[in-house]
Parts: sequence; structure tokens; C-alpha cells
Amino acid sequence: MTADELRKLLEPSIERLGYELSDLEARLGGKSGVVRVFIDRPDGISLDDCEKVSLAVSALLDVEDPLPGHYNLEVSSPGLDRKLTKVEHFQRFTGETVKVQTRFPIAGRKRFRGTLVSSNDENIVVDVDGEPHSLPMATIDTARLVPAGQ
Repeated sequence: MTADELRKLLEPSIERLGYELSDLEARLGGKSGVVRVFIDRPDGISLDDCEKVSLAVSALLDVEDPLPGHYNLEVSSPGLDRKLTKVEHFQRFTGETVKVQTRFPIAGRKRFRGTLVSSNDENIVVDVDGEPHSLPMATIDTARLVPAGQ
């Protein structure tokens, strides 16, 4: 099962509990597999929230049994340096400082750190030292918020 298929399986249950599935990582195989589920909601995430989602996701994975082998399930908040993985994330954090790495060079570089100016389904615009860079969403490898003061 791919990460996208796993996301489609888990997302409805997580949303019914009142949370957003912010990100998902699955590294399976051997004795050290891990499934990491990152949840969010407007007023933040507590330990109780993580426990509630962990119990629901664990039960769903036990019933559906979509993953081979042994793995540990981890449920967490996205953190201060959260990944931006959806168009909605980019739109929510317009005006914030971001670090973006592209899959291949754009304007001679792969790494951009600056203010997220705008975004849509196709592109984001990051202002790096007064120079706007339009980055196609399809070329973004990773994008993260930069916590204030860093």
C-alpha cells in the first residue's frame, strides 16, 4: 500500500474526530517499520488529541490490515517547523518564512528561504531578499515553516 492509499484510508476517520491529517510518513519493512501520522486543528494539538487519534487509527489498521509486517504507530502534531504538503497549508501560512527545496534547479538554485507571498494550485511565490521566485508546486520536494527567530 502506498502512502497516498494509506492517507485515503485514514483521512476520513481522522476528520470525523475533528482533526486534519496534516502529513503522513510510512517506512515499512523489517522489524523497525513506522507509520507517523501528523494531525492538526486550529486551536493546536494536545497529548490527549494524539492519544484519541492513535486509538482510532490503530483500531482501523487492525481491522483493515493494509500494511505488511510489524510497525510502530506514532501520532504527533506537525510542530513549529511543520511541513507544508497541501495547497491549503501554503494559503494558511502566507506571509510566514518558509524553506523550500525543489527537485531540480530553478533560476540556478534548489533551495529557497524567504517569505511566502502567495500560492495557488499551480505555484507558490517566495520572496527571497526582495526577489520573488515563482515555484511550480509539482517541482517542490519539501517545504517547511521556519519558526520565528530562526
